[in-house]
Amino acid sequence: MKQVISDLPDDRYTGRRVFVRVDFNVPISNGKIREDHRLRCAIPTIEYLSQRGATVILASHLGKPKGTVVPALSLKPVADRLRKMLKVPAVKFVSAVVGEPVKHALAAMKPGEVLLLENLRFERGEEANDPVFAKQLASLADLYVNDAFGTSHRSHASTYGAAQLFADRLAGLLVGKEIDALRHVRDHPIRPFRVVVGGLKIQDKLVALKTLLPKADTVLLGGGIAYTFLAAQGVAIGDSPVEQDFIPWAQDMLTKYRDHILLPKDHVIAKSMEQQPDGIQIVQGAIPAGFKGLDVGRDTSLAFAHELLTGTGSVFWNGPLGAYEVDEFAGGTVDIARAMALAHWRGAHTVVGGGDTVAAVRKAEVLETEISHVSTGGGASLKFIGGEELPGITVLSEAPQ
Repeated sequence: MKQVISDLPDDRYTGRRVFVRVDFNVPISNGKIREDHRLRCAIPTIEYLSQRGATVILASHLGKPKGTVVPALSLKPVADRLRKMLKVPAVKFVSAVVGEPVKHALAAMKPGEVLLLENLRFERGEEANDPVFAKQLASLADLYVNDAFGTSHRSHASTYGAAQLFADRLAGLLVGKEIDALRHVRDHPIRPFRVVVGGLKIQDKLVALKTLLPKADTVLLGGGIAYTFLAAQGVAIGDSPVEQDFIPWAQDMLTKYRDHILLPKDHVIAKSMEQQPDGIQIVQGAIPAGFKGLDVGRDTSLAFAHELLTGTGSVFWNGPLGAYEVDEFAGGTVDIARAMALAHWRGAHTVVGGGDTVAAVRKAEVLETEISHVSTGGGASLKFIGGEELPGITVLSEAPQ
């Protein structure tokens, strides 16, 4: 078990500087934040430290500026939003990550105040895990906290290199919650254990699938992943996406676990995502040449939902079942999201694995309170479920036994 900030006595924070790696990679248009879920998730950790008299230094990336300053990717709008959200004495922003401007800003800070640094990825040393840059980050504070689960699978300077240089390397409240929830699914799922996996590529989810397929009582496959499995069965899939390299693996999985793998039986198809509504068809079984499967059909989504609605056991879901960004191809994904909510209210332990799946849940107008746990990390949650080590987690201090 990793040490969480609540494991230390309050006086360990009083009058000390705490470096907190957060994930504020939020959508911003014309200087305005379109959606602030990740900011809200970080509030408990920030306020916990502030209330104990710590000077809180927040560090995050935003977008992919690749080591250059891109004004549109500045974190200043995030600081402006945080001032309206946080119950702390002050939220300040510095338009630098390291160097003299940061030193001057820190010198003016008082206990309980919060300082947000500029976009970490404006510095080339961040993604390269440059030891000099990592040392500069570590010199800013006395304790290190990781509350950015979504970036914990990356060995960057702020998530790994700098953390190694601190004696106290702690999980924030969000990361602690993520570890507990995902470990529960991975190691001790409540039976019956149902898994829903969608998305485009098996390659992105291979390690997790290898872990989940033997453990699950039922596996529901949708999205591009399902077409590779259907192709492995010899079903015609038209121009739907298929990973030829994974067909032998899919055949092997079907041989071993066919009794508990459910695949789509009908499909919403079109020649392209841009197809007008009158060019969209629903077919049973084979998909004709020239057409792509862009969503599961209604019969499939109802059958999948029926598997989840009992309200018993546990459910893990990662990946949409179709091109949910387009309303005409969102039906299967929306049905699953609403079935997850009903399963939760009936007593099932439900976990959503981050990334596009979270956006899909929102599209279905399902509230966060209607899911037992919504992960903030898509790739990170899959790697954790698959048993891979996450550098940003392994580097944290172990809790005393």
